[in-house]
Amino acid sequence: MKQHLPLVVGNWKMNPTTIAKARKLFLDTRTKLGARKRTVTSVIAAPFPFISELQRLSPSQRIALAAQDVFFEASGAHTGEVSITMLKSVGVSMVIVGHSERRARGEDDDEIYCDVQAVLASKTTVIICVGEKARDSHGNYFGIVEAQIRAALRNVAVKELTRVVIAYEPVWAIGTGKTASAEDAYEMKLFIHKLLTDRYDRKAAEKVRIIYGGSVKKHNATELLTIGQVDGFLIGGASLKASDFTHIIDSAEDYAKNHLT
Repeated sequence: MKQHLPLVVGNWKMNPTTIAKARKLFLDTRTKLGARKRTVTSVIAAPFPFISELQRLSPSQRIALAAQDVFFEASGAHTGEVSITMLKSVGVSMVIVGHSERRARGEDDDEIYCDVQAVLASKTTVIICVGEKARDSHGNYFGIVEAQIRAALRNVAVKELTRVVIAYEPVWAIGTGKTASAEDAYEMKLFIHKLLTDRYDRKAAEKVRIIYGGSVKKHNATELLTIGQVDGFLIGGASLKASDFTHIIDSAEDYAKNHLT
């Protein structure tokens, strides 16, 4: 099973509280990353009001920009929504779709499917979040993840898979301090890879990055990469501290240099 060069995405969620604080956090992160060329793809998913300013602060796109959500319609009478065209116009190159916090607020599989279609149609990378609320001794949580993936990837063609990232984020590990073990992450990566192989074929499945999200910290990142063999991370709280976020990126960089390049 192929491992990709790591993708590390910082999801700021509804943080920080002002544009000034967002600017400082971004600049601190940029400074700590330094100017050297990296194999890791570093991404920040900031709240919508901050994206234009962050684009101005990263003209070279050394730190790529992602959106935390999208609305599938291109334009029209949709108060409060943001389209993929709007997002691309301010520098967004990736979009998170189906985050558990959005699902908890009522976003269903059909909406997520429409969002995936809209993002892929715009030639933009989509990060599809999947994961169970709880684990059980019978393995029923695999069925939950399978249903989410099948729903999101309906009608997605093989040629589009290079722009698909699957983020496995067990809901019970998000913001709780709990983390799936590296062995659990590896087991789920194998399961997702098999699903993709069955849905397409092995060569096509190899195109998809499978990353992990759920209380990723600087002390567990290396183990998740080496044992879990995930292709990167979707990071919440740790991305709000420039030193912690860049430490995780550095861990991924070291891993990639020692094992993947």
